[in-house]
Amino acid sequence: MSPLIEARAIGYRAGGKPLVEEVSFALHPGRVLAVIGPNGAGKSTLLRLLTGELRPCAGTVLYDGAPLRLLPGWRLACKRAVMSQSALLSFPFEAHEVVRVGLDGVGRGLAAARQSALIADCMAAADVAHLAPRLYQTLSGGEQQRVQFARALAQLRAGATLEKRQVLFLDEPIANLDLRHQFAVLAAARQIAASGVGVFAVLHDLTLAASYADELMVLDGGRIVAAGAPEAVLTERLLSQVFRVDLSREPARTCLAPLIRAQRPAGLSALCP
Repeated sequence: MSPLIEARAIGYRAGGKPLVEEVSFALHPGRVLAVIGPNGAGKSTLLRLLTGELRPCAGTVLYDGAPLRLLPGWRLACKRAVMSQSALLSFPFEAHEVVRVGLDGVGRGLAAARQSALIADCMAAADVAHLAPRLYQTLSGGEQQRVQFARALAQLRAGATLEKRQVLFLDEPIANLDLRHQFAVLAAARQIAASGVGVFAVLHDLTLAASYADELMVLDGGRIVAAGAPEAVLTERLLSQVFRVDLSREPARTCLAPLIRAQRPAGLSALCP
C-alpha cells in the first residue's frame, strides 16, 4: 500500500543553525511510528514540518504523493490532525468548546446533532466527558492534554467524512499524564492505527515507545541515526551514544526490553469509532 506521508531529504534551518537535515522516511496506513531522541534533536521541528506548520528549507513532504505545499487548507485539515505539546488559550473556553474547535473547517457540514454526538463520543474516549463544562484554563496540565487529544480525535472523525486516508500527529502526548492515562492515550493511538490511520508520535518514554509503536525512528542532531522495529533499534550501544549516558542490560538481552505492559485501563470508554 502506498504511504500516507513521505519525507524526501527534508531540511530546516533557523538562525543559521540546521535543526533538521536530510530526513527521509515514509509512514504507511495502520502503522504507529514513534520518534525518540534527546532534547534538541529536532523531533518537534520535524513534526511541524510534516504537518505544514513549518516549510522545509530543503526537500519535500508528500501526502498521498502530492506535495504538502500544494494542498488547500481545508483538505489538509481533513487529512491530518495534530496534538501539540501545549496549547495555551487566552479566551475563557469551556472544555467542550475546545473539543468543538476540532470541527472547524471540517465538520461544519455535519448536522448539529451529529456534531454534538461526535464531540461527546470523543470526550468520553479521552476520559474528559466529566470536564465538559469546566473552563479550560482551570484544568490541570494533564486534563488539558486529554482535552486536546479529544479535539484531535474529533477532527479525525469529522475529516474522515471527506478523506479516508489520514494521519494523526502526537507531539509528546503523554508528557503531563498519570500512568493510567499514559497507557490509555497510547492504547487509543494503536486502536486508531488499526482503523487504517497512520500515527506519528514524538515520545520520550522509551519503554512505552517500544511497547506501543510498530516502528521507532531515532533522531540526533537533526538527523535519523536509526530506524526500524523497536527490538532492533533499542540497543545499549545506540542509546548510550545518542543519549550520552552509560547503560547496562541484563544478561542474554540484546535490546532494552519494555519494562511495563498494560491492557486498556479499566473505566475508560471505548474509542469513538
